[in-house]
Amino acid sequence: MSDANLSARIDGIRQLGSVVRAMTGIAGARARTARAQIAAVDKYAETLGAALRQAVAGTTSDRTMVTARPALVVFCAEQGFVGGFSDRVLDAVSKDMAVSDLFLIGSRGLAIAAGHGLIPVWSAAMPSRSASLPKFADQVLGAVFAQGDLRKVSVVHTVWTHGQGRVERDALFPLARADETPAVAAPLTNLSATDLAASLGLDRLHAMMTRAALHAFVAENEARMAAMSAASRQIEKELGLLQSLARRVRQEAITAEIIEIASGALTGR
Repeated sequence: MSDANLSARIDGIRQLGSVVRAMTGIAGARARTARAQIAAVDKYAETLGAALRQAVAGTTSDRTMVTARPALVVFCAEQGFVGGFSDRVLDAVSKDMAVSDLFLIGSRGLAIAAGHGLIPVWSAAMPSRSASLPKFADQVLGAVFAQGDLRKVSVVHTVWTHGQGRVERDALFPLARADETPAVAAPLTNLSATDLAASLGLDRLHAMMTRAALHAFVAENEARMAAMSAASRQIEKELGLLQSLARRVRQEAITAEIIEIASGALTGR
């Protein structure tokens, strides 16, 4: 490889390193912001859950009639450079497709799902900002219940802990029956207990869907940071090898030039 080609290659590797560092910084900032939002949503969902247990205590019936086919909301990757992020999620739900409708989130995951033979009944791109996820959760739930019939709703997403992703499945709807929750006294309300429980249940369902979306958002960005970290180490290694080669090439060129000058001086003597 010529000295000019080596210099061009080194410049290209350095530019790639700059891109990788920028991608790592963006992913890190997004993950940190979303993690803070998860804490707030968890507190909100906990408060709604406590209120819902009280509201349900005042109802005469605690069984929700589900008539439609179960819905499985699956959060995959929106973009690339995340390793096997989407594959792991899709592998976890492949056996459910015979009995559930697939609602798939993530453009990159949608492309990979086709390779797994999975065809969703509805799909959407994941928002690029975590602040947009509460509104996005409304969109997802609107699609799930678009036909107006009640159905079981489960969500599959990745949770990032201890430097790696773990696929989790949560049952969001219907909520636990009253005999599955601690006994509480029915509150005094201005609304009927049934209407109050239904309203609180919808709010909690939305909170839990938002929570799942936030966890998936964090996990994708953490996975991208991990991939970029590995790429950065490889870039530094490659850059070191190229710089070492460039030094040898220059040294050889200098040596050849000195020999040529010396030979010319001897010949002209």
